[in-house]
Amino acid sequence: MPKPFSLARVSIFPLMLVLLSGCNMVVMSPSGDIATQQRDLIVISTILMLIIIVPVLAMTLYFAWHYRQSNTAAKYDPEWHHSTGLEVAIWSAPLAIIIALGAITWVSTHKLDPYRPLERLDAARPVTEAMKPVTVEVVALDWKWLFFYPDYGIATVNEMAAPVDVPINFKLTASSVMNSFYVPALAGMIYTMPGMETKLHAVINEQGEYEGLSSNYSGDGFSHMRFKFHGLDQAGFEAWVARVRQNGTALNRDTYLKLEKPSAREPVRYYATVDDGLYEAVLNMCVRDGQMCMKDMMHIDMMGGAGKESHGNKAKLQHDNRHAEDAAPAATFPETGNPARSDEPAEGVEEAPATMNHDAHQSH
Repeated sequence: MPKPFSLARVSIFPLMLVLLSGCNMVVMSPSGDIATQQRDLIVISTILMLIIIVPVLAMTLYFAWHYRQSNTAAKYDPEWHHSTGLEVAIWSAPLAIIIALGAITWVSTHKLDPYRPLERLDAARPVTEAMKPVTVEVVALDWKWLFFYPDYGIATVNEMAAPVDVPINFKLTASSVMNSFYVPALAGMIYTMPGMETKLHAVINEQGEYEGLSSNYSGDGFSHMRFKFHGLDQAGFEAWVARVRQNGTALNRDTYLKLEKPSAREPVRYYATVDDGLYEAVLNMCVRDGQMCMKDMMHIDMMGGAGKESHGNKAKLQHDNRHAEDAAPAATFPETGNPARSDEPAEGVEEAPATMNHDAHQSH
C-alpha cells in the first residue's frame, strides 16, 4: 500500500500544472518587433547555456549510477589524476559558449538600444523615410500614467493607443520618484526619472489590447499603477483620437497639479486640449508659478553661476516637498527642539571648551 506522503507528492504535480495554466507567457509570445528580438535573445542565450548544462547534469547522473558501490564491474583507479583530452574538452566548450554569448550580447546591446531609432518594422519590412512615427510623451505620476500626444494635441490617463506597424517614439519622465515603464508585448522596460528624459523606440505589429504597468516599486499605490495599451489599425487609431477629443476636457497647469497629487486606482481620463509646453514644464519641474526650470538652472551652472544675484533664485529652486502642504517640524528643527544651525548644544552633549572651538575654527 502506497505511503500517504508518496501519494501527496504525486498528487501535487497535477495541481502545479493547473496553477501554471493561468500564467501569461506574453514575454515569450510578444506582439512587437523589439520585444520579439528580445525574446529571441533570451531563447538563444538559454540554448547556448544548455549545451553545457545538459551534458553536465547527464554525466552527473551517469557517474552516480555507474560508480555506485554495488557495481563491482566499474573500473577503480585511485591513482588517476590527469587527462589532456578531458581537460581540453572541459575548458574549450565553456570558452566557446562564453565567446558566443559575448558576441551576441555585444551586438544585441547596440541593436536593441532603446534610444536607437527603429530600422525595421519586422524581419521582412524596413522602416522608410515616408513612415511618420507617432510621438508619445509619458509622465509617471503617483500612481498613474499620463500620456501626451503632441502631434494631436490630446492627452490621456491610464490608457494609450498606437497604430499597428507604425514606429512609436516614446519620451519619458516622472513627476516625483523614479519609476519604470513596461509593456511586455511591446518592448523592454525603460526607467523614468524626475527632471530627466529617457527614450524608447518600439512598434506594435498585431492588433489587440495589451497590459502596461510600472515595474519599479514606487510606493503605496504601485501595484495598481497599470494601464491599457491598444494596438489599432489606422482607422481605429483615428477613431480613438476622435473619441478622446469628443469626450475629453482641458488639461492646463492647474488641472495637472491636481492630477499630480498621489492617488491609486485612477480611472481612465481623456483631455481634448493640452496647454502648450506642459510636458516640457513637467520635465523641467517648473509647472507651478514662480519655479525656475531645470534647463535654466543648468544653463546658469554651465555659464559658471549667476553671482551674488543668484540668492534671489533660492525660492525658485525649491522643488522638494512640493506635495506637502505643511512642512514637518523635523524638516526645520531637530528633535531636541533647538533651531537648526543654532549655537545651542544638542541635549546630552556638553559644550566644548572655548579653546577647542577656537582651534576648530582655525583648522576649518
